[in-house]
Amino acid sequence: MRILLTGAAGFLGSHLCDLLLAKGHEVVGMDNFVTGNRENLVHLVRNKNFTFIRHDITETITVRGKLDAVLHFASPASPNPASPFGYPNLPVETLKAGSLGTFNTLDLALVNQARYLFASTSEIYGDPLEHPQKENYWGHVDPIGLRSMYDEAKRFSEALIMAYFRSKNADTRIARIFNTFGPRMRLDDGRVVPNFIQQALRSEPLTIYGDGLQTRSFCYVDDLIDGIYRLLLSDEHLPVNIGNPTEISILDFAETINLFTGNTAGLDYHPDLRLANDPQRRCPDISRARLLLGWEPKVDLKDGLMSTIASYKDKLGLQ
Repeated sequence: MRILLTGAAGFLGSHLCDLLLAKGHEVVGMDNFVTGNRENLVHLVRNKNFTFIRHDITETITVRGKLDAVLHFASPASPNPASPFGYPNLPVETLKAGSLGTFNTLDLALVNQARYLFASTSEIYGDPLEHPQKENYWGHVDPIGLRSMYDEAKRFSEALIMAYFRSKNADTRIARIFNTFGPRMRLDDGRVVPNFIQQALRSEPLTIYGDGLQTRSFCYVDDLIDGIYRLLLSDEHLPVNIGNPTEISILDFAETINLFTGNTAGLDYHPDLRLANDPQRRCPDISRARLLLGWEPKVDLKDGLMSTIASYKDKLGLQ
């Protein structure tokens, strides 16, 4: 297939480029580098099956030649307001990526009669009252809260995609992505994995917001991308959760990172600094992914973290 991938220079986008090319497809990567990192694509410059277009997807998209698939992965993704790349600091850009960007990519797919896949998120569920979260759960979301620009952009995109599917016969797919980690996450991303690993490698105490009892489920990027690819090849049009169903508290996760890095500085608690609207529990029910895609994560947390820690050591010059 000839595939357009928006957000190609991002963490997930760049890994997806690698997989698609390895599968023999031709990839047209698109990014405007608001949060994407040029370094993530350097290794693809001489690949004859990869081309890159610098473009803002909120403007009309033009790609020469026939496309067989359009994958929309362009959006800020970090909830941390301390990061310049977090969506709280890019609220309008985030909303435009999940509205105008979704319109533009859907229209492009429709013109090309191409299959379409959207990178949605577990934030669809907000601070969930159902646990673990199934795709038919409607969520518990604050539509005007400090994280609403991301939540509502993704929710709007899902509604728009289903409207195109139902009224225009668009060939669409929706992946609801849960917490993912691995090499190429920005050091200044502001999310928990790069924050903890950097602090640990610098022999600093790991910062715990709140009591640390809030939970997440961490999926290694190779597993996540495999699930995305399987969904792309499927005929499933309703949302599918892609993530790791193994739940861990932030406190236990921090202690695990300290153990794997040999950091003896411990933890630094900030009980009054819990991030606004931070979900207390987050864990996917992946029954549909298992049934429809034959997919489940295979990389265990230790192996994934050791690979990620090694990549961060390299970035920080600590090898």
